[in-house]
Amino acid sequence: MTQPPNQPPHGGFGAPQEPPPGGGFGAPQTPPPPQGAPGTPPPQGPPQPGYGYPQQPPQQPGPYASGPYAPGPYGQPQQPGPYGQPQQPGYGYPPQPQFPGGPGTPPGGSGSRNPFKGRPALVVGAAVAALLVIGGTVWAVTGDGGKDEKPVAQPTDDPKPDGSGGAPVNPGDGSGDGGEDPEDLNKGRKAGESKVLWYKEAPDAPGSGADAPGMWITDKTAVKAAYKELSAYNVGDGRPTWDTIAFPHKICAVTQDKTSDDKVVIAHMSGSSDRAKCNQLQLVDLNTGEKGWTQEVADGALFDSALSIELSLTGNTLMVGRSQSGTAYDVRSGKKLFDSRKYGDAPCFPAAFAGGERLIQVASCGAGGTNEHDEVSELDPATGKVKWTYAYEKGWRIERAYSVDPLVLHATKEEDGDKKVWNIAAFTAGGSVRSQVSVDENFAPACGWAVLARDLRGCQGVAVDDDTLYLPTEAATGANEIVAISLADGKEKWREKSPVAESMVPMKVEGGNLIAYVEPAYDSGGQIVSLPVGGSGHTPVKLMQNPQGVADIENGFFSKAIDWVDGRFYLSTTRLTGNDESKEKLMLAYGK
Repeated sequence: MTQPPNQPPHGGFGAPQEPPPGGGFGAPQTPPPPQGAPGTPPPQGPPQPGYGYPQQPPQQPGPYASGPYAPGPYGQPQQPGPYGQPQQPGYGYPPQPQFPGGPGTPPGGSGSRNPFKGRPALVVGAAVAALLVIGGTVWAVTGDGGKDEKPVAQPTDDPKPDGSGGAPVNPGDGSGDGGEDPEDLNKGRKAGESKVLWYKEAPDAPGSGADAPGMWITDKTAVKAAYKELSAYNVGDGRPTWDTIAFPHKICAVTQDKTSDDKVVIAHMSGSSDRAKCNQLQLVDLNTGEKGWTQEVADGALFDSALSIELSLTGNTLMVGRSQSGTAYDVRSGKKLFDSRKYGDAPCFPAAFAGGERLIQVASCGAGGTNEHDEVSELDPATGKVKWTYAYEKGWRIERAYSVDPLVLHATKEEDGDKKVWNIAAFTAGGSVRSQVSVDENFAPACGWAVLARDLRGCQGVAVDDDTLYLPTEAATGANEIVAISLADGKEKWREKSPVAESMVPMKVEGGNLIAYVEPAYDSGGQIVSLPVGGSGHTPVKLMQNPQGVADIENGFFSKAIDWVDGRFYLSTTRLTGNDESKEKLMLAYGK
């Protein structure tokens, strides 16, 4: 492939730098020189695809219609060359999005067929040198499918396809009464369609709207946060499993994960004024509703307050991230474990954390200086001791962690003032680069807003296993594809098209299969499908077909959380509109 005429500075993308010296908990130490994994381009010499540097386009067009020369997602042509669309306001930068139609009114109605409506897409653009533009486009748009896009039908256990199988339990208007359903969502259900096992109507919210973060499923209970409440429902029949917990002020942050014994931490505001902080922590048992310890998060140094925080769990460690520091607590007792603070001469500020199987820290270094860059480190969750550090080159910003074990990071860099180039890199357990994605494609996982802090794990529609990254493509019209990318060399392993003319997105890998969600259409509900990840065939097999009669509800949320657990599909909104004129739904459970 032709290289650019002007060579980049020594080192290419991601060449490790010597982190500045520092001390204290959470201060990355000087790492050893990284060892290049097989398939990883060397740090010296001209950049290769995936390094984030533009290269000359090939003389012949690629095999896919998408790419830098294809029409943009709104029907407007993109600029020729590898840069794609101009930068639009997106995640990670203030201000808060302003919705047309008045406060709290999300864009689009129930007829707009986008599975994560309102979530800005992380569009990983197809470009010769693996470049992209982060735009504010919706995650997917729809169109007509071709004659070869037939779904794979599966038998159903449903003995009453005429809709007479019983109405779902309605937990009511937020009181959790579990009473009779005033609107039978299963009426008119067709043969082969799943049932709405139960649903919950949303609680009252202010006219400006309210957040409804988090959704946790245990073997007994489905738990959902909304505005000032935390409610729990039996996974089978939807009846309340414990009394709704009412918080004095709005919920402002939650742990995405739960502990090994099914506990989560909920943060709520300290008050209702403009000066209120997101600093009140509460431990909750998901199975019993029992409230455990409480804790108030202290402010950090100047310009490092707890106005906005992020929460992550790694084993028994709760990490609370502020804008420029972090504090770790023992989730069992609420006792403070360590702080992660500014370090080095640059200096470096801990800017974000990602939990799960490992505790990952991203630091922003040398802000506004000649050596502005990001560093990623792995911390010991019990002590805060740094295990390794990798320094990105100048100008690169780590935006998302698609996975923490294995670690897969998405980073961007501004080019020419209003464009961004991208890099997706997989790391070894020891912190060296394992591979960098070099697939020429427009990828479109759905990533939420991160206004005051980086929400590293705020993306849905992406899955990772030990050896493979699964990403959905962006489709301007019609069906999209899921692309499987090797973490060993960053190259494409296989791709599979959505079974219908709607977008298909990964959810998780289990039992040797990729579980994916196919968004609903105007004349059909969504689907849950399974794609074998091994072998030569990856044709989607339908696991569940949701009823057409509730497709408008399934598709009507401004933004969604989805999960597939034990043969049931769970769907909830993550944003309440506060519209008093409609019966807004909060959560639905589908099954056979």
